[in-house]
Amino acid sequence: MARHRNIKNSFITVIPSPLFTLFRVSPLTSLLNKTPRSDRSCSSFPPRSSLFMIFLLILVSFLGLSLLRLVFVSQNLVPCPCPLTSFPTLLPPPNSHLSLASLSTKNQEPVVLSRSATVPLPAHAVSRNMTKEEAEFWAQPDGEGYRPCLDFSILYRKASAKISKEKHRFLVVVVSGGLNQQKNQIVDAVVIARILEAALVVPVLEINQIWKDESEFSDIFDVDHFKRTLQADVRVVSSLPSTHLSSKPTINTRMPLNVSPLWIRTKFLTELNKEGVLILKGIDSKLSKNLPLDLQKLRCKVAFHALRFAAPIQELGDRFARRMWIEGPYIALHLRLEKDVWVRTGCLTGLGPEYDDIIRKIRESRPRLLTGRLNMTYTQRRLAGLCPLNALEVARFSDSASWEISLLECDLGHYLISFYCRLLKALGAPRTARVYRAGGEPFGGAKALQALVGEFPNVVTKEMLAREGELSPYVNRPSAMAALDYIVSLSSDVFLPSHGGNMGRAMQGHRAYVGHRKFVKPDKREMIPFFGDASISEAEFRSIMRKLHSRYQGQPEKRTNKRSTRDVIAYPVPECMCRHSNRPLLRS
Repeated sequence: MARHRNIKNSFITVIPSPLFTLFRVSPLTSLLNKTPRSDRSCSSFPPRSSLFMIFLLILVSFLGLSLLRLVFVSQNLVPCPCPLTSFPTLLPPPNSHLSLASLSTKNQEPVVLSRSATVPLPAHAVSRNMTKEEAEFWAQPDGEGYRPCLDFSILYRKASAKISKEKHRFLVVVVSGGLNQQKNQIVDAVVIARILEAALVVPVLEINQIWKDESEFSDIFDVDHFKRTLQADVRVVSSLPSTHLSSKPTINTRMPLNVSPLWIRTKFLTELNKEGVLILKGIDSKLSKNLPLDLQKLRCKVAFHALRFAAPIQELGDRFARRMWIEGPYIALHLRLEKDVWVRTGCLTGLGPEYDDIIRKIRESRPRLLTGRLNMTYTQRRLAGLCPLNALEVARFSDSASWEISLLECDLGHYLISFYCRLLKALGAPRTARVYRAGGEPFGGAKALQALVGEFPNVVTKEMLAREGELSPYVNRPSAMAALDYIVSLSSDVFLPSHGGNMGRAMQGHRAYVGHRKFVKPDKREMIPFFGDASISEAEFRSIMRKLHSRYQGQPEKRTNKRSTRDVIAYPVPECMCRHSNRPLLRS
């Protein structure tokens, strides 16, 4: 199904539990090895020494059972680690011997889960040379003591003994879309395999019909790392065994939204047991966001630990991130300005009638590409905050003359002239800030970025960071390019998405999981009235924007705080993160 490469093992050896030493030197062992003596002269009452030994045996046995239970419970646990410095290492406490070893992996190399997470470069410290506004902008949010904490239940780990050895039933999942959409489906594939107690074949990446990307799973992700990290949860195999190649399962492409584990078992178990193989396609966003706690933790484990990029991509992305990082703090902007975005969303480009006419013709010829609320006009979509920020919304200059000029350039009556740049300026970003632009080639080319570059001259892309030949292996491979953007964006001091899509949600959750790195989440619905009011002074606008976004800058947001439909991958608190016990609940 999918080829994979052998990647050098990056895990450490776990120190044996002190429980075994305790058993080797316990009085119980000594007594079992001692030759009994015959003493017919002893009375019916045992001497005091014998009573003492019996009491000691009972005490040692009780302590041994207690320690055994403690070690058993600690399996597959990621504890809340020691307080983080500016760079979260996600390491366990110094005396910890915790690992992913389970009943099903006695002969396999144990994985230290707390060392398998993909972590960014450290955030830069606030410099004394910065203004107050700049210092506030670059400052990282208070994580309130939340740390990764994937402590699976005893029942979950007991079930792993059987599930992780499954050799008769296999799940094959075909995933589609862009990189982050594929990642979401891979996460769900692992969870579904766990629900069905089936082995998972390495997911098949469908050839993207828009970008024509023919990458396989092993081209983008580290297959060996994926298997090792999940060895205590689901058995992952590279391909179907020869005994199952003659099976004739149907390809299940229709699955309703918000399906539960019970629905999955009821729908698919009979076919899986009969054929031995189940093929699923089109599972994107179909699995319920409200799963049992252990399955929520499994989602986090797959997203933040198991799905590591293939070594060549990860190493190149790390080099790009260091080249950005070494120059000082930087912002990552994820701009969704590609042609397919405008076609799918039903929104206007803001580049003028010529460009909008191109999008309109494509949309009319392929109406199935239009997603979301079909009965809404463009104006309704924009006012509802459903449209990505277009070129004219990238920058609004603070003086009224620039406002009038931009308004004249907007042939379609847009008054949302500035979004990113004005928001960044309002939050304190300096004009000299380095901005990493993540995303594909924008529709309209350089014209789509003129306003952004005009306001923030130090805009950098991966093409600008790359040295000769470094990007050559990834030409015409958009998924690999998106992976590079993901790595560089993860290490940025501030991340700002243009659209609440898969990349934005993935980055929001990942940055929270590794220490609550700053993530500015534009509230487009609330901002629109202020962008359209030219009577508001720049000072008033900045004050309003800071107040409006004070709670949307990467602070811990509980998944259960508002809507239960929130994805745990974007909101890992509280299912996948716990509060460190040594930190007070409230800030002083």
